[in-house]
Amino acid sequence: MRVEAYNQVAQLYNREKTQKVQNTKQMSTGRDEVQISSMGRDYQIAKQAVADASDIREDRVAQLKERLDSGNYNVDMNDFANKLLEKYNALVK
Repeated sequence: MRVEAYNQVAQLYNREKTQKVQNTKQMSTGRDEVQISSMGRDYQIAKQAVADASDIREDRVAQLKERLDSGNYNVDMNDFANKLLEKYNALVK
């Protein structure tokens, strides 16, 4: 085994590695730029609108409170029982 040949190969390898790093440095002097499409902007606007919206529909709550207070709000017991069982079955699964 010749040690000199190994040293020569190692020197060549290190020289190429140095040149690659220098080339990369020369290329990276440019300025990065980001462009957002109109669809992306529309998505961000819609996302912000949903985040700003209230989870409670105040107009619907006021209407239901009014119906409860006046005694005009009736609940069908069968519908209530079915919904209750649906929620229970969803939790059990």
